[in-house]
Amino acid sequence: MRSTGVHHIDLVVSDLARSLEFYRTLLSPAGWTEATEIVGERGEPVTYLWGPGSSIGLRAAPDGDASLPVDRYRVGLHHIALEVPTCADVDACAQRVIELGGRITDGPRAFTEYPADYYGVFVRDPDDLKLEIVSQEPRSPRSEP
Repeated sequence: MRSTGVHHIDLVVSDLARSLEFYRTLLSPAGWTEATEIVGERGEPVTYLWGPGSSIGLRAAPDGDASLPVDRYRVGLHHIALEVPTCADVDACAQRVIELGGRITDGPRAFTEYPADYYGVFVRDPDDLKLEIVSQEPRSPRSEP
């Protein structure tokens, strides 16, 4: 599927194999299954995990350097939101985070402060980067998945 929006986002990670396992396991039910490998401009390994219309690049940090903590309120990435087709997919992703030993920071739940039918979960990846998995599957006003 061709994207007319964001084509890819690259993340620098401290452990490429660990992060690839995390993202692949988390997102495979939503169709993020194909992976391609390249060598980055500094000679670092990069793996792109492809989903419907876009991809996430996982780029190895030099020497696995994770010495500086992530601060999403400084200049840089605050979080990535990835859309999945159904609320059940959000729940499945949340369960995978738990199985991977990850951390859920909020949800899964309907976020009534966001647009209608906004159901999501906020999680942290192995390098403490914040991810949001969201569905805007139409639901009746009283239903909760």
